[in-house]
Amino acid sequence: MTPRSVKPAPRSALLIVDMINPLDFPGAPALLRQSIPVATRIERLKLRMKSRGQPAIYVNDNFSHWLRDFHELVAICSEPRAAGAALAATLAPEHDDYLVLKPKHSGFFASPLEVLLAQLDIRHVVVTGIAGDGCVLATATDAHMHDLEVSVPSDCCASISKARNDRALRLLRESMKIDTRLSRYL
Repeated sequence: MTPRSVKPAPRSALLIVDMINPLDFPGAPALLRQSIPVATRIERLKLRMKSRGQPAIYVNDNFSHWLRDFHELVAICSEPRAAGAALAATLAPEHDDYLVLKPKHSGFFASPLEVLLAQLDIRHVVVTGIAGDGCVLATATDAHMHDLEVSVPSDCCASISKARNDRALRLLRESMKIDTRLSRYL
C-alpha cells in the first residue's frame, strides 16, 4: 500500500487594504464608524496569520502624495488631528510587514503586488480593509483573475454603510465563489 500524497495547503498572505488612511473625504465619518471594530479584528487576524509564518502586506493608496513613501503616509495618518489616526494606531505596520503603494482602487493595478506575491510563493490571499465596496472589492476581483485563491472575511472589511458592504460581499461570494466566512475560520 502506497502512502497517499497530501497536497500542501497553499501559502497564504494577509492583504490589509487602505487601513492607513487620513479619511479626509466626503463620507469618511460614516466609514470610520464602520472601520473601528474592523481594525481590531484585522489586528487579531494579522497576529494569528503571522504566528503561522504567513506575511502581512499593507496595500495602500498613496492619496496622490507622489513624493511621499509609505512611512511618511503612516506618519501623516497617525497625526492626532487626522480622522484616521485611530486606524493607524491600531494597525501600524511592523518592521517585518510588507508595504505596497497603489495608485488606484485595485492593489494589483500599476503596483508591485503581483511580483511580491510570486516571490513569496503566495497562492492564497486574505483581503481585508476599506472600502469593501471599492478597493477591497477591486483587489479581491483582481486576485481572483490572477488565479489566486481568495478569502474576504466579512468581519474584516467595511464600507460607508453595512448595506453597501453586504452587497459587495454577496457579489464576491455569488459571482466568483470567493470565501467570505468570518475571520475566525481562517
